[in-house]
Amino acid sequence: MGGEGSRVARDLVQIEVGPNASRGAQRRPPWIRVRAAGSSPGYLETRELMSRLRLNTVCEEAACPNIGECWSAKHATVMILGSVCTRKCGFCNVKTGRPDPVDPDEPARLASAISTLGLRHVVITSVDRDDLDDGGADQFVQCIERIRREAPDTTIEVLTPDFLRKPGAIEQVADARPDVFNHNLETAPRLYTLARRGADYRHSLDLLARVKRRHPSTFTKSGIMVGLGEQREEVIEVMDDMRAADVDFITIGQYLRPTQKHIPMDRYVTPDEFEQFAEIARDKGFSMVSSSPLTRSSYHADEDFAQLAQARRKATDA
Repeated sequence: MGGEGSRVARDLVQIEVGPNASRGAQRRPPWIRVRAAGSSPGYLETRELMSRLRLNTVCEEAACPNIGECWSAKHATVMILGSVCTRKCGFCNVKTGRPDPVDPDEPARLASAISTLGLRHVVITSVDRDDLDDGGADQFVQCIERIRREAPDTTIEVLTPDFLRKPGAIEQVADARPDVFNHNLETAPRLYTLARRGADYRHSLDLLARVKRRHPSTFTKSGIMVGLGEQREEVIEVMDDMRAADVDFITIGQYLRPTQKHIPMDRYVTPDEFEQFAEIARDKGFSMVSSSPLTRSSYHADEDFAQLAQARRKATDA
């Protein structure tokens, strides 16, 4: 498994350097503040459980800035199919190389962790597994089915890779009926060759649309990072594309450069700009919007899902 809390802490305090580095480092503004990965009982229990059950988390592998807050509340996003990715996206801190073997016991360990933590909502993601015929779709299904048996009151959100060139994989996961199907577009199409090498913007949009057409009651979700050099108009165009694909929930967060080897950050987007994006997204008809500097795909996912479900019940009763 990859980085430990100490590495995450180092990543959280590093100074970001954008393309205008000659003008000096961009020091973190006051609104980029995170809770340190400390020693609260909840944090330590979550860390110990994930270690004991040999479960990877994107919280650690991707150096998420919210790990302290989320783990203290016993929230974690589990990363299945190993800790090594077959792709090398320019923004991502997950290791690239020879993938780990698929572990048939992983779904059972995951269900055990969910039961022990008493989770209301779980987010399951994975590395890209271009080496597998189904891209890892069957492991997602096995995890969903095992959780349904052992923790039937837990709602399930999947954050999937794009399953590019894996026929039937999207449908296989969608047919397992997760409560939320999330796939991130990450950025504007102009920046794909920089940020999402090996991915295809139109394919990712089509993935989201296909899930919604196949199972209209499944909530669909997607997110983007800002601060990579995108223009405001490009962010709005991505919103329009998402709505055309009938995406229910959009997340927008600040890109934070994990290490000096990753894509330079262009700028810090202000809280006012994030709120403007949120207003635009709500006007465009998204059922749920999360837009802030520290927003991440899985941040407060349980509360957001509860609000989505409540809004749908009210609409149905009206």
